[in-house]
Amino acid sequence: MSTVKVLIADDDESILWVLEQFMNDKKLQAVKAKDGFEAQSLLKSGDFSLALLDINMPGKDGLEVFKSAREEGINASVIIMTAESTMSNTLEAMKLGAFDYITKPFDLGELEIIIDRALENIKLRARLTSLSERLKEELAHHTAFIGKSRTVQEVFKTVGKIAQKDVTVLILGESGTGKELLAKLIHMNSLRSEGPFIAVNSAAVPKDLMESELFGFEKGAFTGATEGKKGKFELADGGTLFLDEVGDMSLELQARLLRAIQEKEFYKVGGREPVKVDVRIVAATNHDLDKLVLEKKFREDLLFRLNGVTLNLPPLRDRKGDIHLLSEYFLEKFRQEFRTEPKSLSPKAIDALEHYQWPGNVRELENIIRRAILLSQNIVLTPEDLNLPQGRHRKESLEDLISARIKPFIDKTDNGGKEELYDFLMPFMERPLIKLVLEKTRGNQVQAADMLGINRNTLRKKIKDLSINIGKIKD
Repeated sequence: MSTVKVLIADDDESILWVLEQFMNDKKLQAVKAKDGFEAQSLLKSGDFSLALLDINMPGKDGLEVFKSAREEGINASVIIMTAESTMSNTLEAMKLGAFDYITKPFDLGELEIIIDRALENIKLRARLTSLSERLKEELAHHTAFIGKSRTVQEVFKTVGKIAQKDVTVLILGESGTGKELLAKLIHMNSLRSEGPFIAVNSAAVPKDLMESELFGFEKGAFTGATEGKKGKFELADGGTLFLDEVGDMSLELQARLLRAIQEKEFYKVGGREPVKVDVRIVAATNHDLDKLVLEKKFREDLLFRLNGVTLNLPPLRDRKGDIHLLSEYFLEKFRQEFRTEPKSLSPKAIDALEHYQWPGNVRELENIIRRAILLSQNIVLTPEDLNLPQGRHRKESLEDLISARIKPFIDKTDNGGKEELYDFLMPFMERPLIKLVLEKTRGNQVQAADMLGINRNTLRKKIKDLSINIGKIKD
């Protein structure tokens, strides 16, 4: 990493000198500013990773400088310094996204701890940015696991954080959501990327063959074993072993799997000597493993071993904003694969895709676009070209349900007069919402206010105005 530039902004010459020497000792490049205007100018022109801003400075105070920097898109980590530690200043600094807040006079040892944490955070942020770019590049060129929806971006962020950490990963999601694809992404961006990626589907292999599939067998272990064979564990040595549909594995095999993960060794079928391996486990399932544990169909200790980090892949119906993006990706993919002329989707086709329920998720979308490219002569694909299965359209949204309830009432309203519909209808909307949230929190108004995203006093007033019986809810 190149030398880290640190801005120190304070109107006290002695503090500037002490902090400059401190930064030099830590091999950091320190740049000083004596007032708010100079600090703001330097932040705009310089590539600073870290800034220490005093609140009380001539010209502009540190919080104003910080706020301006954020508005300008400057993402330097900021540590706020002040001689007056007030609640309002602390809250304002943290609300703006300050890394930390320190009160003068401060101990240099305390400051060093904060700065070391900030520097580690800067390194991590740079690594995540780099990994995010690599993920986007890999996704754009090699995969269909793309999307701009918030849920998918959260998955990407988590992958960025854990890919290079050698922890087990459990991927949960419906069939067709791209669990193996995500496992490959984790492998490609891990420290094991040069090693093998080996996948085995527990649901696709007959139960009586699964043991030898995973652990291999020795020559003569059973009738027909004329020579030995390596199992998936051994083939994945030094890399990643992806256990797909692990929820379908028998209890007996789960016990062997647990031991192999714990001990990092196993015995082949018919073998007498342990085989040591170094593999990272990424498992996936479309089952509710907690439910299977309660039903005694899945070992709880194995679940603890597998879910070092859990990733939840959302179904396609919950990624409505990504459907058009994915469709365009598949159109281009199959245009190149089948060497056809470019094709696009009509507005009605896009609408049909976005209102379909997608029981088969991304895999089903891929198949539908492939079929349309192959069979349709149209340049602009229509809903008829897509030939979506009937009866599987998306369930009504919350907005659809509310609209259906309100529309008859509005239809009967005279549009020539002042009806004050908003004031009339809103209590009927708010009351069940607030009541349900209070019931969920068992009458805890602090938790309810947090869930609703409103002030506690506002909630208390609404409870009174809407005549909600809080005592009955608590009982």
